[in-house]
Amino acid sequence: MLIIGHRGARGLEPENTLRALRRGMECADFVEVDLRLAKDGIPVAIHDATLDRTTDGTGPVKNYTIEELKRLDAGEGETIPTLREILKLVCDRGAGLVVEIKEPGTEAVIASGLMDLMPDRLIQVSFNPESVAMAKRLLPGVQAGLIYSKQADDPGGLARRVQADIILPRWDRVSREVVEQAQGAGLLIIPWTLNTQDDVAEAARLGVDGFATDDPCAARRYLQASGPARVHPNRALR
Repeated sequence: MLIIGHRGARGLEPENTLRALRRGMECADFVEVDLRLAKDGIPVAIHDATLDRTTDGTGPVKNYTIEELKRLDAGEGETIPTLREILKLVCDRGAGLVVEIKEPGTEAVIASGLMDLMPDRLIQVSFNPESVAMAKRLLPGVQAGLIYSKQADDPGGLARRVQADIILPRWDRVSREVVEQAQGAGLLIIPWTLNTQDDVAEAARLGVDGFATDDPCAARRYLQASGPARVHPNRALR
């Protein structure tokens, strides 16, 4: 199973910062970031629509230019990174990258940034089905995934309708039936967020294709302790 560092390694470092990404890449196969646009249209990594929780700033991210955002402390002296900074780091390290599109309507700007410096292993994901569909249209060779947290009757069917390759359910929405339905439809299934040894062992038992975690190195240890996972040789993430 593939390990994805959630917001880098948010359990250990300030989330969505270069510091968190470096920490996550120590043990993760992919690191994940959340993307929004600054006032001047530059993609930056921050989860919330506002600055208050993760920085010493206040108010909506979209009200600040990149120059203004760079003056803020995102924790431990880190700044809010731009997409270009993230791509340079990931490409230099040879890591995989998952980008979550947080705001519908930003897909083209994000795709343009990705095309300028694209990692070898890249996945675009979103809670918004239309964003997933747009991401696939803009970058058809890049895998895309649909995230969901609510109970869904047919997440695989919805994923297929928007040309997704992956479903990313919240961990408490995963069951043997969900895994088998997704994989039977040719989809990868990557739940979030798994942070305990019991959860990782259960994920291995169910045969999911990967999972997101806040502490990739701990997850790596848990995975090794859980024994051999079921292998899907023809279903690897590109």
